Amino acid sequence: MLHVRSIWNGAISFGLVSIPIKLVNATESHSISFRQIHTEDGGRIRYRKFCELEDREVTQGEIGKGYEDADGTIIPITEEDLSSLPLPTAKTIEIVAFVPADRIDPLQMDAAYYLQASGAPAAKPYTLLREALKRSNKVAIAKFALRGRERLGMLRVVGEAIAMHGLLWPDEVRAPEGLAPDTDVTVRDQELDLADALMDTLGEVDLEDLHDEYREAVEEVIAAKAAGEAPRQAPEPATGGKVLDLMAALESSVRAARESRGEEAEHAEVKSLPQRKTARAAPKQTGGKKSTSTAKKTAAKKTAAAKKSTAKSGQGTTKKTASKGAAKKTAAKKSASRKRSA
Repeated sequence: MLHVRSIWNGAISFGLVSIPIKLVNATESHSISFRQIHTEDGGRIRYRKFCELEDREVTQGEIGKGYEDADGTIIPITEEDLSSLPLPTAKTIEIVAFVPADRIDPLQMDAAYYLQASGAPAAKPYTLLREALKRSNKVAIAKFALRGRERLGMLRVVGEAIAMHGLLWPDEVRAPEGLAPDTDVTVRDQELDLADALMDTLGEVDLEDLHDEYREAVEEVIAAKAAGEAPRQAPEPATGGKVLDLMAALESSVRAARESRGEEAEHAEVKSLPQRKTARAAPKQTGGKKSTSTAKKTAAKKTAAAKKSTAKSGQGTTKKTASKGAAKKTAAKKSASRKRSA
């Protein structure tokens, strides 16, 4: 059971059913707070509140609220003025509808609270509302007033309690106009496949395992300086080159994610996709320059080989013809010699 001071007491209005509740904060901040100091001597810097008419410091009990009109006139507003507003939500969380949870845009979600049943009479109707929300798989939309203004809220079940998320009014959420890239970008299927592989490799995470490393580092610095020691220096950030190839970056990311999970090296290799092979081969065929140059070189080699072959063939024929001519000359000489002898 939470032992937290309530910040608002009232009731949930569920039709004609009224459920007395206490509103407590569901979250807490663990951020480290710093004080402003005078850097020369370490003295605290404090702010004093002065009345500009009397030019004197005033106490907290003398300070109230006022609304500044367009002409600069200050209109005093008291706590009694605010508490007597003619609103049904001044002390009531008024449920106005029940809707599917996916109807609520997360951009609208604001602070979170727990609703605690106030006293024994609230136990039965509180449990009834909780179980009705569970069975319907819906959330309740409600209106309530807190810290001087009416707000919108969403009630849902968390464990065995009812939680309420403050919601921004729809007109308080800005439209994301002009934020998307204004250039035409084509995402290829193989890039999406690698992005899916990276998502699958990273997998899910237990949110309980996540912690604020920045806060821990600041605490280490504070502890070191309090002990008169030099704070531990941060490692130099890796200065990698500019990533120009999205595919290579995705492949490296998948490999690194798998290695960080302790998977074997062969499992960390990204398998080539058939589409990717085709996409890589296509530019070589359609580019024209490289393919034409290769074809020309091949044709030139074939022509040179043909010329050499022809030349060799010609040389062989010439030698044969010359040899026949020499044989004829030798035969003629022998015939002439025989005639002379006769």
